[in-house]
Amino acid sequence: MWIFHIDYRVEQMFHPCGMETAGRGEQGEFMTGSDVTQLDVITIGRSSVDLYGTQVGGRLEDMGSFDKYIGGSPTNIACGTARLGLRSGLITRVGDEHMGRFIREELARNAVDTRGVITDPQRLTALVLLGIRDEEQFPLIFYRENCADMALCEDDIDPGYIASARSVVATGTHLSHPRTEAALLKALHLARGAGVRTALDIDYRPNLWGVAGHGEGESRFVASETVTRALQAKLHLFDLIVGTEEEFHIAGGTTDTLAALRAVRALSGAVLVCKRGALGAVAFAGAIPDTLDGGESGPGFPIEVFNVLGAGDGFMSGLLKGWLEDAPWPVALTYANACGAFAVSRHGCTPAYPSLEELNLLIRRGVQRPDLRNDAELEQLHWSTTRANAWLDLRVLAFDHRIQLEEMQGFTPEKGARFKDLCLDAALAVRAGRRGYGILCDNRIGRRALHRASGTGLWIGRPVEWPGARPLELEPELGPDLGGLVEWARENVVKVLCFCHPDDSAEIWAAQEQTVRRLFAAARRNRLEFLLELAPSKVGPVAEDTTARLIQRFYDLGVYPDWWKLEPMRSVPAWQQAVAAIERNDPHTRGIVVLGLDAPEAELAESFAVAARFDLVRGFAVGRTIFADAARAWMAGGMDDAQAVAQMTERFARLCSIWDRARQDAQEAAA
Repeated sequence: MWIFHIDYRVEQMFHPCGMETAGRGEQGEFMTGSDVTQLDVITIGRSSVDLYGTQVGGRLEDMGSFDKYIGGSPTNIACGTARLGLRSGLITRVGDEHMGRFIREELARNAVDTRGVITDPQRLTALVLLGIRDEEQFPLIFYRENCADMALCEDDIDPGYIASARSVVATGTHLSHPRTEAALLKALHLARGAGVRTALDIDYRPNLWGVAGHGEGESRFVASETVTRALQAKLHLFDLIVGTEEEFHIAGGTTDTLAALRAVRALSGAVLVCKRGALGAVAFAGAIPDTLDGGESGPGFPIEVFNVLGAGDGFMSGLLKGWLEDAPWPVALTYANACGAFAVSRHGCTPAYPSLEELNLLIRRGVQRPDLRNDAELEQLHWSTTRANAWLDLRVLAFDHRIQLEEMQGFTPEKGARFKDLCLDAALAVRAGRRGYGILCDNRIGRRALHRASGTGLWIGRPVEWPGARPLELEPELGPDLGGLVEWARENVVKVLCFCHPDDSAEIWAAQEQTVRRLFAAARRNRLEFLLELAPSKVGPVAEDTTARLIQRFYDLGVYPDWWKLEPMRSVPAWQQAVAAIERNDPHTRGIVVLGLDAPEAELAESFAVAARFDLVRGFAVGRTIFADAARAWMAGGMDDAQAVAQMTERFARLCSIWDRARQDAQEAAA
């Protein structure tokens, strides 16, 4: 366990950098404010795909499954700093294959600028297998033979790109090979010539320097005069040098930490930040004192160590935030310690790093339980502030219906599957490559369409409730333990319809609440977004506060849907109360979509006009109004494929236009 004491007022600690911050576009692309070229930090070096063993406490030999994340120290730092509001870029190489594309997509989702990421058609993306044995042992294997990022060369370094940054961060591994060393040195000389700050994370991995074997991936220190000479020849190029005690041992050429720091100081005027594990970290801006405690330090956090892998990259992310704000070193080290605390408390590297909102909360509130990964408030904030791909508007063709199709004349399972293919064709035709469109599709009849939709850019919701069941029952495919969710594509959103009413009996509520809570927990465990659909009008009379009361009840249970799917309400006060209930409990929610209830188009238009006044209402999810007529005619043989697609396309497009017009009218009225 790391034990720190914190007694620092948040008002003293935050120094805004006074610059426009990067944002994430609807597709996750990098965006800036008025200055489209300025970056806060560019990191250079390793990028890999990390396969993290999901079983904790066992040998890597015994791992049965793995979670996939992006990795590599510079890649982690780029993402970690971006989450803290810095405009971050990365210079590296990835392979021209699935894993290289995965890295690119994850960088974009984390708002990291990828102009410096080169695709290498000749080499594969690096791969790392990792495990968590205990708080000290972390077996890992690097697959880096002739990998893409180690092919980085001088030609990959763009002087204009380097000059666009406020800082350039190098990591030690790329000093281990002549080609990558040349690329790093070019970047560093360009940076210093342009007045750009430079930092080094020593990041010593003995086996990546060739001084330890493939099976020694977790080794953190092997003495090597060759490595020491290589590092010392470059230390003068940096304004900030960061490392553990062992990393300063290799940089200083001695296992006496103070002597090693003095050896580094003799070669560099950089600020030296020495990480001391459970004892925190210290910064030395000038001469090295007689004890490590003589350096500047910041308050730490009493947390439980779960996973030490990637902790240093999280620490570096927080440190860079403070450094680039020109914050006092105790403040910068507090940022760093907090980010490191999050990193050692969670599974994975980049996925563990906090958002700025989390960092603020932890520093302001302090540690309430040492195992941060089980702190419900922090975990909810982490989930809701690190999700990618914001959907500012959403027009959904819902064809997840099952019973309604099965009861139609002429239905067969094969015809049902074919018709859902046609529904998808209509949705894609209306979308026409644009953002803000989606589908609801089941896996029982519509499996083929559901799988075909993956990767198209559509928002994809997938139902789990047994149609019409009250109390709520779930589709058998999920299994009694809901383990079936592990097979879902990560872009699928878990959608559940709950027929409930505030006046339901205690027995009904107990059954439904238990199911919804289990489902919500399982969705989060599998990193799937969750949509809760409420249909009180199907159960009892509805007043203006009915939906708001239901929303609050589920929040009181600890259920935080990413999405709400609500019945159309024609009353402005009813919408006001529902929206207020959501925003009061979860200001980071994705939003609301309005369902259709098989209403005629004119009635939907009336409900859209009211709903569109509220920004939290992102759009609609309508089905039978669009597809029912085509389905009945097509099933009975009175309409061919092209005619069915044409009719559904026309109706979906018309409904999208009605929604868009309602939103525009609402915005103009508000203005």
